[in-house]
Amino acid sequence: MTALMISAGSYAQTWTVDKNHSKVGFTVTHLMVSDVDGMFKTFDASISGTKPDFSDAVFSLTVKTNSIFTDNDQRDTHLKSADFFDADKNPEITFHSTSIKKTGDNQFKLTGDLTMHGVTKTVVLDGSFRGPMTNPMSHKPDAGFKISGKVKRSDFKIGDKFPDAMVSDEVILTANGEFQQG
Repeated sequence: MTALMISAGSYAQTWTVDKNHSKVGFTVTHLMVSDVDGMFKTFDASISGTKPDFSDAVFSLTVKTNSIFTDNDQRDTHLKSADFFDADKNPEITFHSTSIKKTGDNQFKLTGDLTMHGVTKTVVLDGSFRGPMTNPMSHKPDAGFKISGKVKRSDFKIGDKFPDAMVSDEVILTANGEFQQG
C-alpha cells in the first residue's frame, strides 16, 4: 500500500471529498423483518495528514440532518422530528477521527468521536482504501475510502420511545468517499 501511495505525491495537505462520487448512508431493520436504507444528501468531508501511508490521517465529516433521505417523504419528515434526530435543534452529525491503525493490505480501523443528537461517543469503524490514481479529468491524485461500522441509536438517544422490535437499535453506517488531493 505504501508504494502506491507515495506515487500520488506529497501528503502534507488536505484531500477534499468529491461529492458527486461519494455517499453517506445507513441501514436499520424495520419490524425485525426488512432493512431500510437511507442517506444524507448534504455533507462535507476531508482527510488531512503528512505521511504517505495515511498513518497520521485525520478524517472529518459533517452531515446536515435535514438532508436525510429514505425515499419516503412521510418517514423522512418523522426522522427529522423530535422523535428521532430533532433536526431543528441538532442540525449536524459530525465525525472527527482520533487514530487510525492499519489492519491489513489497504484495510484499517478508524477511531473517532461521533456526535449525533447532541451526544458524542467514541466509535471504531472499519475502513478500506482504494487508490491513489490520477484522475483523467482533473489530472490530480484521487483516493477512495470506504468506511463502515455499527452504532446503537440508543447510545445517542435517537428514537428512544421506539422499541427495537419496531426499529432496530443497531444502525449500520456506511460512507464511500472519493477524495481529491490539493
